[in-house]
Amino acid sequence: PFTALSAVGAAIEGSHLALGAQNLHDKTNGAFTGEISASMLRDLHVTHVIIGHSERRSIFGEDDAFVNRKVHAALGATLRPILCVGELLAEREANQTMEVVRRQVEKGLEGVPAAKADHVIIAYEPVWAIGTGEEASPEIAQEVHEALKRAARSNIKALELRVLYGGSVNADNASALMRMPDVDGVLVGGASLEAVGFRRLCEQVAGSV
Repeated sequence: PFTALSAVGAAIEGSHLALGAQNLHDKTNGAFTGEISASMLRDLHVTHVIIGHSERRSIFGEDDAFVNRKVHAALGATLRPILCVGELLAEREANQTMEVVRRQVEKGLEGVPAAKADHVIIAYEPVWAIGTGEEASPEIAQEVHEALKRAARSNIKALELRVLYGGSVNADNASALMRMPDVDGVLVGGASLEAVGFRRLCEQVAGSV
């Protein structure tokens, strides 16, 4: 969270760890009381920022166009966007998963040149598996990740796109997920709140790369 960025930045200074924020505003400056701009994050030595998280989309009404503007704002400030995409349960049950996530990636990266597209990290987070205890199987994650990379290579010319999996990731399923060839990492939510389990999760991921 924004209130912890300064303290965490100081704690990890000089280490191999990078600092990420949960969100940013799409405008560089102006009268937007309470919002956080990309330049503010850079002042705190932030290097990564989550954009388009499912809660931002569903609760705060952020659409693909707004998410796209945020991606451009982040790249313009040399921040690495972590662009979140994922389908609702109803969309999955209607066999619309691939259609939804491809659209979100393509719209989210619209106007981003190929040279910069590889600086974007995609996080596939099936909305039906976030905070519910449900989880996409490693095979489901692999299928979607492979499709996203294929679409990115053909439509956006992003040849080195990295795709993380996020959706009830924990110390019990991280290793199996990381064994999938197109799962490049994990975006951890609730499991990061319990230190011992989170450390075990990190050790499993580190041991698989």
